[in-house]
Amino acid sequence: MSTNFDRDVVVIGGGGHVGLPLAIALADRGSNVVVYDVSERAVSGINEGKMPFSEPGAEPVLQKVLANGRFTASTDPAVVATAENVIVVIGTPVDEHLNPDPNAIPKALETCLPYFSDDQLLILRSTVYPGVTALVERQLRTAGLATEVAFCPERIAEHKAMEELFTLPQIVSSRTETGRARASALFRTLTDQIVDLEPEEAELAKLFTNTWRYIKFAAANQFYMMANDRGLDFEKIRKGLTHDYPRAKDLPGPGFAAGPCLFKDTMQLAAFSDNKFSLGHSAMLVNEGLPLYIVTQLEKRFDLENLTVGILGMSFKAGSDDIRSSLSYKLRRVLKFRAKAVLGTDPYVSEETDDTLLPLDAVLEKADILIIATPHSEYRDLVTDKPVADVWNMLGQGVVI
Repeated sequence: MSTNFDRDVVVIGGGGHVGLPLAIALADRGSNVVVYDVSERAVSGINEGKMPFSEPGAEPVLQKVLANGRFTASTDPAVVATAENVIVVIGTPVDEHLNPDPNAIPKALETCLPYFSDDQLLILRSTVYPGVTALVERQLRTAGLATEVAFCPERIAEHKAMEELFTLPQIVSSRTETGRARASALFRTLTDQIVDLEPEEAELAKLFTNTWRYIKFAAANQFYMMANDRGLDFEKIRKGLTHDYPRAKDLPGPGFAAGPCLFKDTMQLAAFSDNKFSLGHSAMLVNEGLPLYIVTQLEKRFDLENLTVGILGMSFKAGSDDIRSSLSYKLRRVLKFRAKAVLGTDPYVSEETDDTLLPLDAVLEKADILIIATPHSEYRDLVTDKPVADVWNMLGQGVVI
């Protein structure tokens, strides 16, 4: 660490799902780290050793690095000036018209710019629209700063951060050799595998990764609808075609392709291609259409408008408390128009996050039909005499609806 700084790392926006695991992992590997976040509530809880969200294995490490003095959290932007490496983790959403906002990160950095110095390295960690790294570079130069910039996209899956931060290769990019070397040195404290790319290459690599997953899920969901429309069990077909057959082993099962990244990043890539990304738009129509497809199938079999539907699982993925962009909520909105009533339950989502949710037993009792929307393991042993729409095949009875 340079003698000009008191700390090794500051993580801007570090109270969230991406920044906080990274911050405590770096602290656990010897860096002196401070998290800067505008949420007083999140910062207060973090400094008390409490994770503000579910991330297996993270809380004990948080408590450890707090105790040994290598980690703290603050709402004061002045802490940005204290660290040699400034890592930016800020959400980059698309708007209601599915257009990315390339100015989201530059706007967020404006508050912190007075605390930057020439000797720092600014590392962009968020998934960004191609060209944002160059935009930030120009922003710094316009402000009279010679701060080096690197783009090192996060690659972890939620709930696997404390494993994957140490096992996955880290993409590192910068316009300069010294920028790449400094970023590589920092991330080598976590992993030995560093992949060098140019900034624009790295920006596209991250978007291609998430979009590829989204397209694969769309293919599976389209295949599911095809089979289901003929009364055939896609899960049985999938197991048959993937059995000991390596060229099909990555074909996923059907289910809600949701969360804060895959859809958003596919739309960012569509915008980058001047909205000529027909494959990405088709994937969106399939994946976003699955909740409506399920409801329409149920309408064909049941007098839905006179029945109460129970949705099991409201988070966007199994074992998670994260409801961001969860298609369970789209499913609920559709059912409010088409069913007599809709009830929801989730073993991980707190009342503070969604106070409309009921305990599982109450939903099982009151609902006439059940839909397993999120494949929480708690539903594998579900016993009920009610009809269940189980696109995930959690009950092992097939996926035909």
